Amino acid sequence: MSVETVAAVRPISADSHICEPPNCFIDHIEAAWRDDAPRVVREDNHDRYVLKDFPAIPMPLVAAAGRDPREVGIKFTTYDEMWRGGWDAKARLADQDRDGVAAEMIYPTVGMALCHLEDRDYKQACMWAYNRWLQEEFIAVAPDRLFGIGLSAIRSVDEAIADFRRIKEMGFKGVMLPCHPSTAEDYEDPSFDPLWSVAEELELPISFHILTGKDAMPRGPKITRWNGVMRGVQDIISMFVFSGVFCRHPGLKLVCVEGDAGWLPHFAYRMDHAYNRHRFVDKCRELSRLPSELLFEHVYLTFQDDLIAFRVTDMLNPKRLMWANDFPHNDSTWPNSQALLAKHTKDLAQHDKQAILRDNVRELYQLPVS
Repeated sequence: MSVETVAAVRPISADSHICEPPNCFIDHIEAAWRDDAPRVVREDNHDRYVLKDFPAIPMPLVAAAGRDPREVGIKFTTYDEMWRGGWDAKARLADQDRDGVAAEMIYPTVGMALCHLEDRDYKQACMWAYNRWLQEEFIAVAPDRLFGIGLSAIRSVDEAIADFRRIKEMGFKGVMLPCHPSTAEDYEDPSFDPLWSVAEELELPISFHILTGKDAMPRGPKITRWNGVMRGVQDIISMFVFSGVFCRHPGLKLVCVEGDAGWLPHFAYRMDHAYNRHRFVDKCRELSRLPSELLFEHVYLTFQDDLIAFRVTDMLNPKRLMWANDFPHNDSTWPNSQALLAKHTKDLAQHDKQAILRDNVRELYQLPVS
């Protein structure tokens, strides 16, 4: 597949991000929380986002798309040096054009860190400040090319139901949930069934992004964590499948974001193996279909640089794979996505290319993109 052919497809990124501007939370949070609102602090010419009871986030280090990896954290240290398209929607459209991307699903950056907060009330207040900023100051600028994913802290099922309805009314296309809810029960518990029913009713896909759960610390050098980040979304898949959530909610759609997909064939095989051989001792719910069948029907996966995913599409459901550019994070393929995709998809059938690069995300979120 040539670069020109990729460009003709006009890919849609299923996972891109904003870098919350300094005013995002301060200007949009409830008054009671304003003194503790997340904010940007500059120290030693380095900008960091400071949250209550959480390590400061070095934003220029996180948002380093297209930068020389050897210079990240040294040369690019302040908001002035970051890509303005991270928070300025008009600049973002130019960034899309540079990468040959027709539209993007928008996820947060600081909002991912919010998922780790222990104070669930503070978490909810910050998430809704983010939702208001995203709707009013970013998505509204280009509603045909920028599509928002709302946030909810999941403090209770009843409140989450109200959040889902409000998120839908605000025009967002999906909702990102923390990998661990702020409730005594986990997502597998039947008490969550009313929430999944509402997600089905609203046709609102639920998303779980890597690095938003209580992942175990890696052993060995710090770099080993990059090979373990998909573990969190793998655990989410296992929980929803083996607990029978998808059997009870045949219309529920779950998106595992940025966790790659090349590992999925073996993972699905092992799920079937475990179910067939071990469920009589290590109990789980009796399922109406094999775990792999439920996975391939209900679970979507996004990835940006995963050659293996394109090589094993015949062992997966290609209608559930969605490419993304992850702009402006430092793992992004921007601004070279066209060349990478031309290389990665050269042996792929045209209908699968079209589906993975564009049609799957458009159909899942019912995007008004021609």
